[in-house]
Amino acid sequence: MGAGKALWRRKLLSIASAAALAGSVLALSVGPAAASAGDPQAGANGVAADTGHPQAEIDGVASAFGLTTDQARAQLAAQDAAHRVAAALPADVRAHSAGYWFDAAAGKLAVAVTTAAATDEARAAGAEAQTVAHSQNDLDRTTAAVRNLVGAGVPGVFSWGVDVRNNSVTVSVDRTRSTAATAIFLDQARDLGVTITGTDSSPRPQSGTVQTGSPWWPGSESNCSVGFGVMDSGGGKGFLTAGHCTNDVDQPAYGASGQQNRVGTSNVGGAHSVNAHEGDMGLVAVTEPGWTVLPVVNTWGQPAVTVSGAVDAMVGDRVCHSGNTSHWQCGEVKYTHKSVDYGGNVVDDLTWTTACSLGGDSGGGWLVGDKAAGLHSGGPSQCVQNPGDGDMSIFQPVLEALGKWQLTLVTGGGGSDSTPPTVPGSPRITGTSATSVSLAWDASTDNVGVTGYDVYNGSSLAASVAQTSATVTGLNPDTAYTFTVKARDAAGNASPASTAVAARTQPGGGDGRTLTNDTDYPIRGYQTASSPITSTLTGRAAATLTVGVTIQYACAEDLAVTLVDPNGWSYWLKNAGGSGCTPWTGAKTFSASSFSSPAGGQWQLRVTDRGSRGTGLLDSWSLTL
Repeated sequence: MGAGKALWRRKLLSIASAAALAGSVLALSVGPAAASAGDPQAGANGVAADTGHPQAEIDGVASAFGLTTDQARAQLAAQDAAHRVAAALPADVRAHSAGYWFDAAAGKLAVAVTTAAATDEARAAGAEAQTVAHSQNDLDRTTAAVRNLVGAGVPGVFSWGVDVRNNSVTVSVDRTRSTAATAIFLDQARDLGVTITGTDSSPRPQSGTVQTGSPWWPGSESNCSVGFGVMDSGGGKGFLTAGHCTNDVDQPAYGASGQQNRVGTSNVGGAHSVNAHEGDMGLVAVTEPGWTVLPVVNTWGQPAVTVSGAVDAMVGDRVCHSGNTSHWQCGEVKYTHKSVDYGGNVVDDLTWTTACSLGGDSGGGWLVGDKAAGLHSGGPSQCVQNPGDGDMSIFQPVLEALGKWQLTLVTGGGGSDSTPPTVPGSPRITGTSATSVSLAWDASTDNVGVTGYDVYNGSSLAASVAQTSATVTGLNPDTAYTFTVKARDAAGNASPASTAVAARTQPGGGDGRTLTNDTDYPIRGYQTASSPITSTLTGRAAATLTVGVTIQYACAEDLAVTLVDPNGWSYWLKNAGGSGCTPWTGAKTFSASSFSSPAGGQWQLRVTDRGSRGTGLLDSWSLTL
């Protein structure tokens, strides 16, 4: 990893060396095993008998928010109820929702909805409904437009994403790093209707020497720390940590400095580490004899917490984390699915919190109750009260890492999950080629959290993914297939199979290289609609690219249409401009000469409305490669 890795966001939940633990036990931050004398409410595994929450969490939340322990217990009980209401929201509410969060002041789930009917249904389900102007699709489109404007980076711009409570997209800017280029970007961003937040600081990859706890060492480099213990599909032991600690392929992992007490190998085969747009997560395989992976979290003097499962944190949740430097700290989730630019390294879909963290905490475990929620990624240079965006702590959601590598979280304490997810809804075909079929489906729900989906071709497992879409490859041309989908959770529970969906691959002989995206994207004044197609084809694209575009819009002269290839090359298919105002109703076909583009990867069609003469719809488009 080199000296540079020591400057990255170091791990916390720990691995004990043989000298520290008899029998060479690999532990997730081992702490006191019993309640202290000052904690009469704490029972087995440090869980308060009257709430089911760890006593360390109750005390941490009380300290973080200035509450009594009784008030903290009541708030956490209300938070649990909010999660149950969220998991049971009716489908119509989800379809017309722009997000939800835990409203601590009201003590219940709050849901942003866009229709009167959804308002009534949400309230009937036990939630607090707030009518908002922007749908989830609106927010997603604006976020994508901001991401396109940011490109490879803008000085001072360190974060962008949805603020669900304010029904807006926010962009955070460090004023101390801004330049003239920043001002140009902000003018363009304001045209999109985003909220600009100015700060005098920004998050950074945290560094520092781990002073206490139980670290692990990547090769001969400075130490990192363990996140959460896991098992792979073959029964192999391991632990999750951050991707910036596992970027070297097949690197020995040790339980003591000086390359002593080998534990196993990090990033086996080079396919078990991510530190880019996708996330900040890595996997270490525990292969050496004598090491045992435990589900125990060090709470630094409080009763230890035993991990019982995994969950996605939502905005408003009270969360706690354990760190080598800041120790046990709690706070509130302010944002989810928000991007950060760590000075040239952009990571998407991270969770931002008000909890204190310091250099040396990185990679430690974040918890909602006794459930794993994330791996510490980065944060401020110092802890402040009432932190703004530039001083928040950031973590990688753990469910994404579990799903990516088909892992099962190591749990204990008798609280393991046994409830399977709901059936994936509305499976549908989104594209075909001569050798592949792409499909998508509606997300499942789970009492703890869905970690991934398995796609079956007949009775055979064809693909395993973390998201709600997949492409099955290696198929025969001009052949009929039937697919079903099952959802999985962190405990390995599988849902019943979805309804079957049929597809036929396209004929061979070069005729099977047409891909489609039938998802509707709204077209609005001075905004860009971006529609992706992911291709699994091999080799180069054809010398001439053929693009079919179906749009419903009053003024074709207002629209500019661009195709972007997997390498980032742009093909102008249509420029805005011209006299008059003629409607675009239906399909139009364009062609462009290829820049030796690869056939495989993500292609995007971008439709930019450069006028203000109404709204419209990108209905579908196709690409022949």
